[in-house]
Amino acid sequence: MSLQARQKAHRLGHAAEWRAVWRLRLAGYTILARRYKTRLGEIDIVARRGDLLAFVEVKARGDIDTAVSSLRSGQFGRVSRAANLFLASHPRYAVCSVRFDAVLVTGLWPRHLPDVWRAPE
Repeated sequence: MSLQARQKAHRLGHAAEWRAVWRLRLAGYTILARRYKTRLGEIDIVARRGDLLAFVEVKARGDIDTAVSSLRSGQFGRVSRAANLFLASHPRYAVCSVRFDAVLVTGLWPRHLPDVWRAPE
């Protein structure tokens, strides 16, 4: 991938995350973190609504089918490991229920998919 293509993808990703943040805010979520980086992975958005803590993966694609198919189990393992580190470093959220969501950005209005994946018990 050329430098120009990588820069365009980076800008597109930032714009998609910004739209996802506003979609979640309008649904009553408080955004706790964006692009939360750990040594084990990155979480696009960490959001809270009441006693629910949502770790959100954002996917920007040309159509909904491509966006859904881009949600791979390997990514969820990375997000789950990063979520565990987030909870370990923010013990005040230990009382919250945890959920893994996705926001798909394919058109003007992002689509929020709650509970797309569950961590193994």
